[in-house]
Amino acid sequence: MSLEKDSRRARLLDDPLAIRAMAHPVRLDLQSLLGREGPMTAADAARRLGISQALASHHLRQLAKYDFVEPAPGKDNRERPWRLVSTSQSWRDAARTPEGAAAADVLEQLLAERALERLSQWQQQRQTEDAAWRDNSGIGQSGFYLTAEELTELVGQVDALLQRWIDERPIDDKSTRPPGSRHVSFTQIVTISPEE
Repeated sequence: MSLEKDSRRARLLDDPLAIRAMAHPVRLDLQSLLGREGPMTAADAARRLGISQALASHHLRQLAKYDFVEPAPGKDNRERPWRLVSTSQSWRDAARTPEGAAAADVLEQLLAERALERLSQWQQQRQTEDAAWRDNSGIGQSGFYLTAEELTELVGQVDALLQRWIDERPIDDKSTRPPGSRHVSFTQIVTISPEE
């Protein structure tokens, strides 16, 4: 699944070291926080995540080393905020090497676990939500037979639909969020059964 229109906003990861650098719970939390809140300092991020400033600073530097975050302009010379570089990542080419495939497997497992945690949290609050939010969320399940070419076409169509919102409303740009909008996490899991 690609989502790679702007090479800095949407990034194709093929370096196993970069994928492994991203596959850390604190680093994923930091990227998520910077996406929701925009640029912030390590101290502010640490307070929000309930971790030490030193730990937040270390992980932000690691994310910067692999070009996931970068320094942002501050109010003065003392303030050193960070901002996201890319807001969407894909690692489909990583599986071309054993090291890349192993790194992608670790990252995907972590992301799937987080998606299940978000689903559980949503299920606990879903009944108190408006019907529009409640009725268009959760899990859908479909199974069908496709050729490899048809699967490629289907994934491309889904990516194109998502790309519109990624382009129009970058996750870290609060000015693009219309009134009444909420953060929506769209986790797409595609599995292929073995040949019979």
